[in-house]
Amino acid sequence: MTADKQDSATPHYDALCAAFRQIHHFEHLRALGDWDQATMMPSGGSQGRGEAMAELALHIHTLKTAPALVDGLAPAGEEDLTAQQKANLREMRYHTLQATALPGELVQQKTALSYACEHAWRQQRKDNDWQGFRPNLEKVIALVREEAQILGEVQGLSPYDALLNKFEPGCQTAALDKVFGELRTWLPEMIQQVQAKQQSWQKVVIPHSSAASQQALNLDVMKLLGFDFNQGRLDTSSHPFSGGVPGDVRITTRYDEADFVTSLYSTIHEVGHARYEQGLPIDWRGQPVGLARSMAIHESQSLFFEMQLARSPAMLALLTEKINHHLGSQLTQESLTHLVQRVTPGLIRVDADEVTYPCHIMLRYEVEKGLIDHSLEVADLPEFWDNQMQSLLGLSTKGDYRNGCMQDIHWPVGELGYFPSYSLGAMYAAQFKASMVETLGDIDSLIKGGNIGQLMNWLEQNIWSQGSRLTTDELVTQVTGEVLNPIHFRRHLEQRYLR
Repeated sequence: MTADKQDSATPHYDALCAAFRQIHHFEHLRALGDWDQATMMPSGGSQGRGEAMAELALHIHTLKTAPALVDGLAPAGEEDLTAQQKANLREMRYHTLQATALPGELVQQKTALSYACEHAWRQQRKDNDWQGFRPNLEKVIALVREEAQILGEVQGLSPYDALLNKFEPGCQTAALDKVFGELRTWLPEMIQQVQAKQQSWQKVVIPHSSAASQQALNLDVMKLLGFDFNQGRLDTSSHPFSGGVPGDVRITTRYDEADFVTSLYSTIHEVGHARYEQGLPIDWRGQPVGLARSMAIHESQSLFFEMQLARSPAMLALLTEKINHHLGSQLTQESLTHLVQRVTPGLIRVDADEVTYPCHIMLRYEVEKGLIDHSLEVADLPEFWDNQMQSLLGLSTKGDYRNGCMQDIHWPVGELGYFPSYSLGAMYAAQFKASMVETLGDIDSLIKGGNIGQLMNWLEQNIWSQGSRLTTDELVTQVTGEVLNPIHFRRHLEQRYLR
């Protein structure tokens, strides 16, 4: 032991910090491996990369479950810690529990299978090849069920609640059933009301534009939104995502020359994720308390950017100017508004408007619960999906697997329990906006006055810089004065689409 550690009043806590800093470094490399696989890696590298990433996952799991780390948690709790250190220790316990519950061979096997399934899924989805995809997914789901059972037993939770807890600590099925049950009582009628109100809108023809011009537009908008290019970059992938680590954030989008809107708004969405990561507290980088609070809070930031901010009248005016400049088009602000605020039930979740989007999440939530409690098998997915889509949105996916149950990357990579975070995030975003308006005043007036920076500063001060110092309920209460209240989401939709 060094002299510094001998003199420390918190030697056990300090040792834990060193261990988690080491884990963070390997997580950094894993994140870049994931990014490279989705963006740059040639298809022939899939098998070798999958094996390497499985080995890396096992190594990280070994570090997280090291006896010295696990045994150090209790004595560290007896030391004289600051409030911030106590919060970090709380998060250390959470992350350690998630890791120690699972056997290393399960972690390694799931990683390898997920990489193989996801790689095959890319082409299978293009080919609408359900029969080819199904056996791969069945293998992944079998391991996820095993993971959920183990995590549930250790934490005293149901298997699906244990999966939810991975992404949204403290979130349970009972609460989600209530939230989504309430949504079902008013959302279908609202969708019909909004569609009736928009019947007079003329169809807008989207101008064709090259991928290069769309990329230039996206980079310009990223700059407007304060993305730090010294600590991040934009690339292309088949499924837009935000990855990397806080000091090196990698976001991706995809381009369609017949539809620049999808690329632009997916980029704005990922910038919201990236700004959160770039705004996390530097002093706590490498420690659990320095991580994002939860995936619902993470989604609240991406959806704040994409829905609350980028669809506001003042921002639409700015975006119209930039679109016309980079794409050589002659769109009006009204036309762009009709493009991005038109409510139309569709098959694809990532392309859905913010009014119908929760229907896509409720469907996936029911699928995940069924898969984990064995009331639904992978073979049942196409029929169940079609029935739910017809019930929720009046659409059929019979025989259309690529736009039905094969469309998302989450299940091929074994991430069940994540989807509810999207709708929870939309609700938190609306609640944060209501609080922001109370503090700063009308957001459109600030944007028109060139004060987008004030909005970013509010988010950084109230959310980003907090990391995981507070629990989700504590953070939301500190910022808004109450825990999650879905009424703010309903008011937001009514204000934007019905008034």
